[in-house]
Amino acid sequence: MKPVETVQSVVPDLIAIDELEHNILTHCMRINVATYQLLLMIREFDERCGFLKWGLESAAEWLAWRCDFSTTTALEKVRVARALKDLPLVSDRFSSGELSYSKVRALTRVATSSNEQELVDFALQHSTAFVARRCQELRLGDVSSHSVAETAFASRSLRLRRDARRGMLAVTIELPLEAGELIEKALDKARDDECLEHPDILDTTWSKRQADAFVTMVKSFLAGGVCEGSAPDTYLVNVHVDQSALKGDPGRSSLPIETVRRLCCDGPAVTIVENGKGQPIHIGRKSRVLTEAIKRIVRARDNDCCRFPGCRNRRFLHFHHVDHWANGGESCPGNILMLCTRHHSLVHEGGFRIEKDFNDAWYFIRPDGVAVPEIGYRTQDMVDADTGELRFDPPRGGLLHIAEKFALEPPPPVYTAQRGVRQSFMTRGP
Repeated sequence: MKPVETVQSVVPDLIAIDELEHNILTHCMRINVATYQLLLMIREFDERCGFLKWGLESAAEWLAWRCDFSTTTALEKVRVARALKDLPLVSDRFSSGELSYSKVRALTRVATSSNEQELVDFALQHSTAFVARRCQELRLGDVSSHSVAETAFASRSLRLRRDARRGMLAVTIELPLEAGELIEKALDKARDDECLEHPDILDTTWSKRQADAFVTMVKSFLAGGVCEGSAPDTYLVNVHVDQSALKGDPGRSSLPIETVRRLCCDGPAVTIVENGKGQPIHIGRKSRVLTEAIKRIVRARDNDCCRFPGCRNRRFLHFHHVDHWANGGESCPGNILMLCTRHHSLVHEGGFRIEKDFNDAWYFIRPDGVAVPEIGYRTQDMVDADTGELRFDPPRGGLLHIAEKFALEPPPPVYTAQRGVRQSFMTRGP
């Protein structure tokens, strides 16, 4: 008989979530700093033509060979490294770890000595997605962006591939962005109309409903369906463009500027005047039911997207009165936000609130009183103003209290050896 030895657990103790978050952010900043130093070395290697030693034609080719980068990644590294030489403000923020490589890559496409400070300030206050979109608008707002429109138009295609074995037909289509937006709006209308006629299809998966909507569009066309002159604004495509860009001066545009000019020539256009912050003018009426004009302005301002920070939902959106009509709130753009179904419910039933800051801008507050930032939390955001200590245990209440039952992590298991206890196994012979 041989006793079985009990073994102490080697499972490490779990660290606090705030500490784990701090460690992740610290490593991200170190990665940003290391990436900047890498780009400096790549630029020096490129300027000194170190790739010629190996009989190669460019630094990007050497990076793809020696550093196992893809060709696209290698070309981007060299391009960004070269661009940083003329952008001291971007380089300074990048070298300190405040700007990520993703933001720097977007900034170096449009930043110049005249707009560098403005772009850096914008990048530090917004997420990478917002920065990329702003830089894309600046690129498309330039007169040289006509090449983008020409390339997109020349690359349009549609392919049909039959699979007799599976009994399927695959349709692959590539269109310029403005034409693709029309396809999406048409699918939305066809899908919504079909859901009204056949409510039982709501349980069908999204991709299947999209396919059914496409077939509905084709059947409608073959049956002689025509486009009405006045379509509801639910299927209106919004195009943001600066007046200065239309005149040929620097400005922003969500499509190549020449494409916008063409759309204004041969299609109905609704002009919405915005201020310098991108906020449409106030045309509110004291009516509980929103007019199509007000809905149009709110959609244009919110980019047909949920306004809750971090949410990019463009489906199932609602027009939310921040100051409710019953409490005297007006049905005007300044009192309306677009929210998806989930976040609309959180605001009404989940304990979340919407308030204005000193800049007259809306922001969201969690049930525990902590503001929801536009670009994510930092460890410094949880510092108590009075004690200077981190709030590892914020106040509970509302939705947060309900979620505690599901979100709190259980304590790690503890294994202890029982001293003086011997266990044995006996085998029975034949």
